[in-house]
Amino acid sequence: MSMVETPPVVQSRRASGTTTAAVLLIVLAASVYIAWPWNSGAYTVPWDAKAHFFAHFQFLAGSIGAGESPFWNPYIFSGWPQIADPQSMIFVPPFLITALFDKAPSFAVMDGLVFGVLMLGGFALVIYFRDQGWHPAGAAVAALAFAFGGSAAWRIQHTGQVVSLALLPIVMVLLQRALERRSIAYGLAAGIMAGFLALGRDQIALLGIYLLIAMTITHLFSGGTPFQRMRDVIKPLAAGAIGGLAVVIVPIALTLLLAEESNRPFIDFIGAGRGSLHPASLITAVISDLFGQGAQDVHFWGPPSMAFGVTDIYLAQNMGAIYAGAIPIVAILFLGIVRGGLWVPGIRLFTVATVLTIIYAIGWYTPIFKLLFDYLPGVKLYRRPADATFIIGFQIAFLGGYLVHRWLSGSIKPAGRMTRIAEWILAALVLIVVPVAFAIHADRLPEAARPMGIAIASVAGAIVVLWLARLATRRFALAAVALVAAFTAVDLAVNNAPNESTAYPSSYYDALRVDTTDPTVTFLKARVAENPTGDRRDRVELTGLGFHWPNASMIHRLDNVLGYNPLRFKTYQLATGAHDHVAIPEQREFSALFPSYSSTMANLLGLRWIASSVPLTTIDPKIDQSRIVEAAVFGNTRIYENKDAFPRVLFVDQARQADFARLLETGRWPDGFDPKREVVLENAPPTSAPAAAGAPGKVTIAAYHHTAIDLVVEAERPGWVVLNDVWHRWWRVTVDGKPAEILKANGIFRAVRVDAGRHEIRYTFHPFAGALAQILGKFGA
Repeated sequence: MSMVETPPVVQSRRASGTTTAAVLLIVLAASVYIAWPWNSGAYTVPWDAKAHFFAHFQFLAGSIGAGESPFWNPYIFSGWPQIADPQSMIFVPPFLITALFDKAPSFAVMDGLVFGVLMLGGFALVIYFRDQGWHPAGAAVAALAFAFGGSAAWRIQHTGQVVSLALLPIVMVLLQRALERRSIAYGLAAGIMAGFLALGRDQIALLGIYLLIAMTITHLFSGGTPFQRMRDVIKPLAAGAIGGLAVVIVPIALTLLLAEESNRPFIDFIGAGRGSLHPASLITAVISDLFGQGAQDVHFWGPPSMAFGVTDIYLAQNMGAIYAGAIPIVAILFLGIVRGGLWVPGIRLFTVATVLTIIYAIGWYTPIFKLLFDYLPGVKLYRRPADATFIIGFQIAFLGGYLVHRWLSGSIKPAGRMTRIAEWILAALVLIVVPVAFAIHADRLPEAARPMGIAIASVAGAIVVLWLARLATRRFALAAVALVAAFTAVDLAVNNAPNESTAYPSSYYDALRVDTTDPTVTFLKARVAENPTGDRRDRVELTGLGFHWPNASMIHRLDNVLGYNPLRFKTYQLATGAHDHVAIPEQREFSALFPSYSSTMANLLGLRWIASSVPLTTIDPKIDQSRIVEAAVFGNTRIYENKDAFPRVLFVDQARQADFARLLETGRWPDGFDPKREVVLENAPPTSAPAAAGAPGKVTIAAYHHTAIDLVVEAERPGWVVLNDVWHRWWRVTVDGKPAEILKANGIFRAVRVDAGRHEIRYTFHPFAGALAQILGKFGA
């Protein structure tokens, strides 16, 4: 597959400010065109973007708008330390700033923010190319391929990872300027932005940080002695370290402390390995939709589907898609690999990094990943090495753009006869031989024909456009920029078009709108607002209603027993059976302590309203149908009322001791346990007298906020006030203004000891002081 050679042109000097502005405008126009299906409102980014991240975003904005703290979330898993959750959006500047001014952001606002940060990352690549004196057409290709190609396009729903990816080129620009210009200001800025990158607390952030470290080390060993180079840049690097630590130290500490108490403090090798990218998926860098991961009329047949063969990996079908455009891949295959353009000083680091990232992504398909898993810091925290495809997309865009610069500047190695033959052979392999072999293996040859044809046409078009751009750049560089940008925009708009992984009609998520009229939401909000006695704050459960429903409670301020989050407290999961998700009824699991909706734990949680897509006996055949009754039906949704659900607060005058680990394991309460009259504590003080007749006291919820809860108790005799919210060590309590001890009660809840009489109890959440005390406690302080 050859390209017609023309006489070399002189490599361009650094583009002027006017040229750079023009390139940015061209990239912006192309970006608006590619993203128009979403920006127009016809589609919205689906799946996790709405079911998970939009709920967190709306919780953040709604909390700030209502004057509430977003640090504790009472609306999922019976209480959750939102500030420590790496996916809470609290520490993501674009989302936090938007939340400060918009208390009910729409789907379009969130989608716009996601595409906006990707475009900013693309703009940073334009600036990086200008700083290096590379051709602006290469910059345009890199920017568009980065923002709308690879996993950034196919996994746009994974908002947190997308934001981490978008920050990487921004940090690169600042770091490169800090090193080259020995600038303390750029060093500080690079450190601060690297801190925000690290706050993604995901695998993309981890790999991005490693790439930035490699860039810094390479700079120290390129020219002069390392000692001399270090002396030149020590001040910028120190400023960067200070800026980065200032940003990350508190949030990272909070997350690490949360991880210790979570259901997954680390991932084992098998768990991580099952998230490996199958090597066959790499073909999608050349043929966008070969396996039907985006086509609505094709049943996905690539790895890890049964059609392709048993792989023992667990990935969604879109996780193996990495197409970033025909021009970048043509440049890499023919100009980079065949003609050696990837192995030159200044770019060699990124070539090596790309190979290593691919090895990392395919995980347990190479023995190297076991070494990385065991010895590379941070790897054990993540479950999918295939997430490295985000970085692969960045590298394809970057290297492809660089090679376009080499082609247009005339500095690429001319093609001889053997080179041309090698190009044709490579083209035949990746466009015909390999995909046909995969299709025959899976018995899907007819389904493979169309995407193969599109890929061949795209590659041919890319070759023609690169040839025309080289002719155009001799007279007017911006004409070449416009030409390659236009082709790339159309290419990505077609090959990475909206599909079932990336775009749903906005109306599909109506239940997630703050002002929704969905009857299920309306009914539940009305019922939980009823509080005739002052001690109730009923909880709900949303089971089997669809992927986007479990976190709807965060948007509509419904206290939910479950939710959707990869993280939960380990003790809460053991107590309730809570898992990542309850999108379908089969995902609702029970536990020894919560064996049925008709159980002591369900009642203690105050689980009064259960919404399900199937009759509740289908999920739980043990329920007492005389006490858990159907209250409403809306279409396929049935809502049940548990008439035995307890109030949120109770006053009891008796206590028993129990081993909570044993309690969670066996689900056996002490014999004769009556949770309305007594409490189970790990270290129960002796009760002075047997329970007396009559009510021992009354508790009222005076005020209930996210991070502050006021209770009033009037007791005829001493006892314990039990608050059926999840216990967490960062909460503090006062009784009549004096500090008291929060006891872990009934396995997972809170209790405080009070004397007879009237008392005012105040719970407050102190994540920073609590975390500091926890850390100091580890050192015996």
